[in-house]
Amino acid sequence: MEDAAAPADDLFGVAGDDVPGRPARASARSAATTEDKHYHGHRERLRNRFRDHGDTALADYEILELLLFRLIPRRDTKPVAKGLLERFGTLSGVFGATPALLQEVNGIGETVALDLKLISAVAQRMLKSEIRNKTLLGSWSSVIQYCHAAMAHEPREQFRILFLDKRNVLIADEVQGHGTVDHTPVYPREVVRRALELSATAIILVHNHPSGDPTPSRADIDMTKTIVETARPLGITVHDHIIIGKDGHASLKGLRLL
Repeated sequence: MEDAAAPADDLFGVAGDDVPGRPARASARSAATTEDKHYHGHRERLRNRFRDHGDTALADYEILELLLFRLIPRRDTKPVAKGLLERFGTLSGVFGATPALLQEVNGIGETVALDLKLISAVAQRMLKSEIRNKTLLGSWSSVIQYCHAAMAHEPREQFRILFLDKRNVLIADEVQGHGTVDHTPVYPREVVRRALELSATAIILVHNHPSGDPTPSRADIDMTKTIVETARPLGITVHDHIIIGKDGHASLKGLRLL
């Protein structure tokens, strides 16, 4: 849990009923002051490296540590940063984790977990802004980056649709359903109905595989073909069905399955 306001004795590592007397308290305070100076000096060195050389001068745990300075101001955040990366593997995994899972890491409480999720949401909004008002077929790498940030670490399958106008510009980005760890119910008629409501002339289907492996299943392929066949007579094109995994993606069009 993150640091909360604590009695003065606790802040300096002195239990309330430890050996009484001023010398013991003074000694504890001196030790705590030395420790404070140690990690405050470390923080300043990291800040200077980032200021002078940018993020390339820092390891992933140091970038995370630098961020945690702001969120946990009265604690050595290096072990917290390393604990997060050990638990979730990558920075993407850290920011994609649920608040409940984040709080399983020593040093992360509810407030810090929500702050990390807020930062993740800001990053997703930034990526989404890169594809807004642009022709998506000409901004494919940005589309993949956005979908990966939004879905790669979801613990359940999520089915998303990107609705496009006749210029292939994004009209809407909607999550149509959530499922289990390996299945999301998808209703082709509902997909097409929503496209008609939005006056979309094309769609891109996206869903994630929480297992991490983006390889399309037989059910994925069959469902995509059904949507294509339902949409085509109504003048709606299915450009692609993208499957997002933790470390990559698969395109049914790229695999010649569409």
